[in-house]
Amino acid sequence: MRILICLFIFLSGKTAAVAQPDYKSWDIFLKKYVSASGDVDYKSIKANKKELEAITKAFSETSVLTSWSKNDQLAFWINAYNVFTIDLIVNHYPIKSIQNLDGGKTWDVKRIAIGDKKYSLNNIENDIIRPQFKDARIHFAVNCAAKSCPPILNSAFFGKTLDEQLDAVTKKFISNTKYQNITSGKMTLSKIFDWYKVDFGDIFTFINKYITIKVNKNTAIVYKEYDWSLNEKK
Repeated sequence: MRILICLFIFLSGKTAAVAQPDYKSWDIFLKKYVSASGDVDYKSIKANKKELEAITKAFSETSVLTSWSKNDQLAFWINAYNVFTIDLIVNHYPIKSIQNLDGGKTWDVKRIAIGDKKYSLNNIENDIIRPQFKDARIHFAVNCAAKSCPPILNSAFFGKTLDEQLDAVTKKFISNTKYQNITSGKMTLSKIFDWYKVDFGDIFTFINKYITIKVNKNTAIVYKEYDWSLNEKK
C-alpha cells in the first residue's frame, strides 16, 4: 500500500509539473483593460493592482517544459512578455514613456522571475522567442508599451490557435495606415521592419503575404519615426 501511495504522489507531482496555464485570467484582464485598438488603461489597472499581481504570480510559478508543443511554448513566452511589460509600466505609472525607465535600458534589467530563473525583457525576446522559434510574426504580438509598437491584442495567445492569431495581428498591423503606407511604388514602413530585417528575410515576399497591392524589389522603402509615447488609454 505504501508503495502505491508513493507512486500516486510521484505521478501526481509529475502531472502538476507539466500542467500548462490556461490563460483564462489573463484573457479576461486584457478584455477588461485593453481596447480593441490596443490602448491600455494603466490608470485603472493600477487602481486594481491585485488582479495583475495574481496574474504575474501565476506566470512566475510556471515552468516551461520542452514536452509542451512549440506553439504552447511560444504562446507562453509571448503572453509572459506582455504581462511583465504591463506590470513594469503599472509599477512606475504615471510615466510618459517606457524609455524613461532605467536610463532607457529597462529591457536589459533581469527583474522577471519565471520558474527558477530571472529574465529581462530582452532575454525573453532575443534569447528565447526569436532564436528558438524563428517566426517573424512575433514582432506584431509582443508589445513594448509604445504608441508605434504593434497594438497589444486584447485577448491572450493560445497554443491551439497561435498560428491564426499571429497571422491576424500581422495582417492587421501591416494593413493599418497608422503604421504603414504601402503602394506599388513606395512602402513607408514601421521601424520594426528595419530593426529586425534579418528576421523577415525578403521583405517584399513577407509583405506580399498580407496585402492586396503587390510590391517588388523596385518598390522604394522608407521608415517612419518611432513614437515611444506610452500606449495608454486617454
